[in-house]
Amino acid sequence: MGGLFYRLGKMAGPKIRKGKWLWQSVTGTQEEAIRAEFEVGCDLAAEIRLQVSADPDSGNRQLVDEIGTKLTGHLSNKLRRFTFETFQAPEPNAFALPGGFIFVTVPLLELCNRDRDEIAFVLAHEMAHVIKGHAMERIVSDSAINIASKASVVRGPLSQWVRRVGIQFLESTYSQDRELDADSLGAQLIDASGYDRSAPERLLGRLAKLAENSGPEHPIGKYFSSHPSANVRINTVNRLLRP
Repeated sequence: MGGLFYRLGKMAGPKIRKGKWLWQSVTGTQEEAIRAEFEVGCDLAAEIRLQVSADPDSGNRQLVDEIGTKLTGHLSNKLRRFTFETFQAPEPNAFALPGGFIFVTVPLLELCNRDRDEIAFVLAHEMAHVIKGHAMERIVSDSAINIASKASVVRGPLSQWVRRVGIQFLESTYSQDRELDADSLGAQLIDASGYDRSAPERLLGRLAKLAENSGPEHPIGKYFSSHPSANVRINTVNRLLRP
């Protein structure tokens, strides 16, 4: 995993340094920190797009963009901006980059039956990782990034290994506390945006069954083995959304 961070760090070195300084500094304004975070995410998103299979279905892109735009419109912090993209992959999944770049796989849209309420929870959960600082924290706290960000910038495409391991890393490295934190804020955001309160429970239950049927060695099983149980996540969300 260190190799991934080393290469990404060299690719976005100066912006990582700027983002980290503003992230930790008490003198930097919130607007400056968010702008620097966006610059970091913009570079990383450009590299990720080279490593994933683009989704040719404009309907998918329009769907997530419409839902994401509605969610963004209900954020209290208007400095935040988000972009939403879909890509092809074998498994249902989603991840967020610093600065508000949200990526969703086509199989996840299919798992949601393209239901707008369930997709809204997926997007809101990933948005929460950005808003809560989890996405940026993951990048700037790694020791390999700290070392690499002192090096000169080296541009160029990432290797095949980075595409495989890097995407897996982005999809699966938050702690259980961070996941529950994102569930909580995501649930509040869909509620504020007028989406169905029962959508999180429907989706989380379906994901849990998929993971159970896939087995622990299957990628989706490994992914959910590091997450809180579906029951814990559902209870967390329902406590917040209870009338």
